[in-house]
Amino acid sequence: MSVHRSGTARVRRLTAAGTLLAAFSLLLTLPSAAATAPARGSAHMGMGVVQHDGRGGTPAGGNTAVAQTEGVDVAGYQGSVAWSTLWSSGVRWAYAKATEGTYYTNPSFAQQYNGSYNVGMIRGAYHFATPDTTSGAAQANYFVDHGGGWSRDGRTLPGTLDIEWNPYGAACYGKTASAMVSWIADFLNTYKARTGRDAVIYTATSWWTDCTGNYGGFAANNPLWIARYASDPGTLPAGWGFYTMWQYTSSGPTVGDHDKFNGALDRVQALANG
Repeated sequence: MSVHRSGTARVRRLTAAGTLLAAFSLLLTLPSAAATAPARGSAHMGMGVVQHDGRGGTPAGGNTAVAQTEGVDVAGYQGSVAWSTLWSSGVRWAYAKATEGTYYTNPSFAQQYNGSYNVGMIRGAYHFATPDTTSGAAQANYFVDHGGGWSRDGRTLPGTLDIEWNPYGAACYGKTASAMVSWIADFLNTYKARTGRDAVIYTATSWWTDCTGNYGGFAANNPLWIARYASDPGTLPAGWGFYTMWQYTSSGPTVGDHDKFNGALDRVQALANG
C-alpha cells in the first residue's frame, strides 16, 4: 500500500508540475496589456498610421505642380522643441497638441505653441479626439478653453480635430459610422460657434472609410489634413478633391512628424486669416 501511495503521489506531483509549466508558457506567449496599452493622454497625430496603414514609398514629394510649404506637428512626448533649428531648416508652420478628451492638457504646450510663433512660424493647436469618453461638444469646449482658440492676428491657424485610430481600444471607439459622423459634427459645430472658424480635420483615408462609412459631408467647409507616410497622399476621403495639409512622415529631422501645406506660404497665411 505504501508503494502504491508513493507512486500515486509521484504521478500527482508530475501532473501538477506539467500544469504549472503549461500555464507559465501560456503567460509568456500572451501580450501584456500593461506593455501594449499606452497611458491616457499620450496619443498624438499619426500614432496609428504605421500600425494600420503601413509605411511605404519615400517620405517626400507631393504635388510638384504646386508649391508646398514645410510644417511640423508636435505633442507632449517631444517636450521642448528646437524651434530655431526647425526654422533654419525651412519649416514655416506648426501645430501643437493642446488637449485630449476632456482629461488631458499638454504640459509642453506653451513652449511649443508660443515657441513656434516666436521664431516667426504660423502656428495652430490640435485636439486628439476620444469619442468614447465624452460628447463632441464637451471636447470642443475643452479644447477652446485650453489653448485651441483662434485669434485674427494673421499667424494663428484654425484648430484641428485629430480623429483617427483609438490607441486605447476599439479602432472606431465602439461607434457605428452614423454615430461617429454625429460626434464629429457635434465637435465641429461647437468649435465654429465658439471661434467663428471651421476646424481642420486630420485623419487617414482608411480610418475615415472604416469608421465614418467614408462620409463626404464635411468637405465643403472643413480643410483636410491627410496622414499617409508614403511618396504621395494617396486616395483622399470622400468629398475632398484636394488636401490642405499632408503629414508625410513620422521620421523627419529635429522632430519626427513633418507635413506639407498644399500651397506657398501666402496660402498658409490665407488660412490663418480666415
